[in-house]
Amino acid sequence: MKHLLVLSYLGTHYCGFQVQPNGATVQAALGAAAERIFAAPCLITGCSRTDSGVHANMYLATVEEHGHSRIPDRAVPRAMNTYLPEDISVSRSIPVPDDFSIRRRVAGKEYVYRIWNGAVRDPFLSDRAYFYFRRLDVEAMRRAARLFPGTHDFRAFMASGSDVCDTVRTVSELRIETSGDLVNIYVSADGFLYNMVRIIVGTLIEVSEGRISEERLRRAIAGGHREEAGRTAPPEGLYLNRVFLDTDLLREEC
Repeated sequence: MKHLLVLSYLGTHYCGFQVQPNGATVQAALGAAAERIFAAPCLITGCSRTDSGVHANMYLATVEEHGHSRIPDRAVPRAMNTYLPEDISVSRSIPVPDDFSIRRRVAGKEYVYRIWNGAVRDPFLSDRAYFYFRRLDVEAMRRAARLFPGTHDFRAFMASGSDVCDTVRTVSELRIETSGDLVNIYVSADGFLYNMVRIIVGTLIEVSEGRISEERLRRAIAGGHREEAGRTAPPEGLYLNRVFLDTDLLREEC
């Protein structure tokens, strides 16, 4: 039997979602909780990887249990949360067929990057937003953001050393919203390269600083080299915000 979990987490104390030998991960925490409630090891599969320190307002994962569970899906979130750490929370469980593949059903994702642009740091946003005290030119960033939507070769916005061959992605939206000193940058696409959103944000910051011109940005988006784009923004401001599936399984969540 397989369950589709809708969850959220703070990534501050994790080395990302996927299990790895050098630290705590969200996948390992989910696996440990699932084994407690289903009384057997369970296969946990996530909708994507997230980097160390990155958060998720919405994340999707499947739990594949073996045997016959007597726990109804409506009770799975509360049962999982009993054994999960406080920085991970399951909000919903949906029964799916045994051949359901979460990664094949993802049609797109939306990330949001949060920047605290106040003169002094906000302790309540520590590790939850990037503190950047120099006043950002948000209008210049918005003008630059209009160049990103569309289908492009985004290799200039991929971390060096990545072994991905196909670097073409379609960005459907890039918008910037402000609320007081909080700047939120939303990026939606059919897929993302390693560190793509963080490099886009770093590039927009350098546009604000006057370090990157519109001509240089156009070259980078046209499929330029990594050095044409800006720096990589730190991970603590990044959130996986929404996951879009090619099915209406999540319709009740909309």
